[in-house]
Amino acid sequence: MQIDFSKNDGLVPVIIQNSSTLQVLMLGYMNQEAFDITKEKGLVTFYSRSKQRIWMKGETSNNTLKVDEIQLDCDSDTLLIKATPNGVTCHTGATSCFKEETSKGFVYALENTIHKRIDEDDNTSYTNKLFKRGVNKVAQKVGEEAVEVVIEAKDNNDQLFKDEVADLTYHLLILLKYKNIRFEEIEAVLKERSSK
Repeated sequence: MQIDFSKNDGLVPVIIQNSSTLQVLMLGYMNQEAFDITKEKGLVTFYSRSKQRIWMKGETSNNTLKVDEIQLDCDSDTLLIKATPNGVTCHTGATSCFKEETSKGFVYALENTIHKRIDEDDNTSYTNKLFKRGVNKVAQKVGEEAVEVVIEAKDNNDQLFKDEVADLTYHLLILLKYKNIRFEEIEAVLKERSSK
């Protein structure tokens, strides 16, 4: 990756995006040293223009950003980093510095929570308890929720319908975990179909 640090006094803008939800979290700047530290430690590290020094995001708050992917733009002078946040990103306590509180992409965050509860064998978790009952029970629950969606679709109560669709989605994510398939793979199938 050849980054052009020759512009803007050796700094390049860095857009931080949540890996799961794709929500834009913040914008910062890196010089070569900050980029090297970010690559080495796997935690987003900036060059602070106000402090005039290297600054790791979360060095005092512990709200770090774990690097998942780094992309360079077409002009080689801007970075996009997809990261997993440990806590909120903005110093105001907001999820995003752009004050964008959205549910778009939340299904991926939910999927990660489901995987964590199962992988860590959380005995207090309904998700984990259902998963341990086996594929037949999980699939049966998906079937029950699908029937409830159909029933609510025939009525005029939008809130109940949305609640049942949410239940179906949640249980479908558990079934996907059982089959070792990520929701992203389902999206890929839909995307492929739409291009035909």
